[in-house]
Amino acid sequence: MAEDGIASAALAKRKAARSLGLPDNAAMPDDAEVEAELRTYQHLFQEDEQETRRMQLLGIAARLMTTVQRFNPYLSGSVLDGTAGRYAEIDIQLFTDSAKDVEIFLLNERISYRHNAPRTDRAEAVLTLLIDGVVANLVVYPRDDERVSFKTRDGRIRERARLAKVHKLLAHKGMSSA
Repeated sequence: MAEDGIASAALAKRKAARSLGLPDNAAMPDDAEVEAELRTYQHLFQEDEQETRRMQLLGIAARLMTTVQRFNPYLSGSVLDGTAGRYAEIDIQLFTDSAKDVEIFLLNERISYRHNAPRTDRAEAVLTLLIDGVVANLVVYPRDDERVSFKTRDGRIRERARLAKVHKLLAHKGMSSA
């Protein structure tokens, strides 16, 4: 995941099993264990690069979240949880009455995007943008889903953050490097 940019723990586990010649039904670590080992690897071998990349992505996420503020944005994924590496994408959840409202807004703002298939049945759309050479996914959910706690594949609550928290993460890094 750290070296090849694989974002999905499930895909990374399948690839590892194949490369080790393990059968499809071999016992594999859960996603939390994979994430813990990813953090360890990044800390040992990519710490400066990884932290610099994460701060860059947090800054881009904050700008994008400011732009789409009317759609109740939340940052989620590897940029928020601290595992964003070389090939990380920004994931922002939006909660609105209609995905079409977001598309119309992007068109009016002259922001180019493309549609991608939603990763879950709950999402109405995934609109992918390229900002400063970074891929950002706007995952659009119905407004009522804002009160729902989304879970990871292994049942953990998926962390998400409003713009104020993203600004705090950026400010905290600025203080710690001073």
